[in-house]
Amino acid sequence: MSYADREDWKDVQPIPQDDGPNPLVPIAYGNDYREAMDYFRAVMRTEEKSKRVLELTADIIDMNPAHYTVWQYRQDTLFAINADLRAELEYINEIASEQAKSYQIWHHRQVVVDKLGDGSGELAFINAIIDEDSKNYHAWSYRQWVVTRFDYWDKELLYTDDLLVFDVRNNSAWNHRHFVLFNRPGKASATDIQNEITFAKNKIALAPNNQSGWTYLHAMLEASEEPFSQIEPFLRELQEKGVTSPHLWSMYIDVYENEAKSGRKPINPAAVEYCGELATRWDPIREKYWHYRRTQLEQLAH
Repeated sequence: MSYADREDWKDVQPIPQDDGPNPLVPIAYGNDYREAMDYFRAVMRTEEKSKRVLELTADIIDMNPAHYTVWQYRQDTLFAINADLRAELEYINEIASEQAKSYQIWHHRQVVVDKLGDGSGELAFINAIIDEDSKNYHAWSYRQWVVTRFDYWDKELLYTDDLLVFDVRNNSAWNHRHFVLFNRPGKASATDIQNEITFAKNKIALAPNNQSGWTYLHAMLEASEEPFSQIEPFLRELQEKGVTSPHLWSMYIDVYENEAKSGRKPINPAAVEYCGELATRWDPIREKYWHYRRTQLEQLAH
C-alpha cells in the first residue's frame, strides 16, 4: 500500500528530492523507492523517532540495503525509543543471507551488539555466513571484532584448523589464524611459533602452489627466534619430490637474503640465479619484479 494511502502516515507531508531545475543525470528511481524516500526526508526534517520510522527504514533497506544514512537513522531511532535490540538482531538475521556482502548491515549489527554488550550468539551467526561464503571479507572483519570485544579467543585456532582441512587455499582462514596468534592475550611463545611453522609446512606439502601457506610460513619465520635457514631442509625435501612452485624458489631467495643481511656476508649466488629463473621460467608474469629483486640482491654480492 502506498504511504499516501496509509492512515498512520496521513499527518506527514512528504518531501520530494530536489535535484535542481536542470539535473544533468537524474536517477530513475522506482516509484515505491521514491515515495518511501520522500517520507523519510520528512521524518528526518522533524527528527521523528518512532516505531513507524523503524518500519519505514526497513522498507527502504529492503529496496536499497546500502543506504548508509537510512541505517544510521535507524540506529538513532532504536536507541531513542529504547527498542528491543534482540528483536533487531532477529531482523538482521532474517535479511542477512541476501545482504551478506553489504558493509552497512555488518556495521549496524556491530553497533547493536556492542550496545547490548552480549556476543554469545555472534560466532554462530558468523559461522552460518562463512559456511555460505568462506571468503566474505565483512564476515571475517566482524568476526575479528567479536573475538576481540568479547574475548572469544580460545577456539579460534581450532576453527581455522577445520576450515583449512576443508580448503587449504582459504586465504581468509590463513589471515584469521595469523590475527588470532598475534592479537590474543599473551605473547605468542617460541613454541607457538615453531608449532605454526610445522603447521604451515604440512599444509604447503598438500598444496605447494598455494601462496597463502607460503605467506603464513614467511610470517612465522620472521617471528621466530631461529634463523630463516631452519626451513632449508623442508625446501630441499620439496625440491627432491619434484615441486617446482615459484613460491619454493622465492623462499630460497628469502633465506639467502636473510643470511646475507644478518651475517653481513656476500649473498649466495644461487639467489641471483633463482631470480633469473623465476623471471624467465617459473614466474614470468612477474618478470619485472624478479629483475628488480635480482638487482637488489646483486648489491649484497660483495
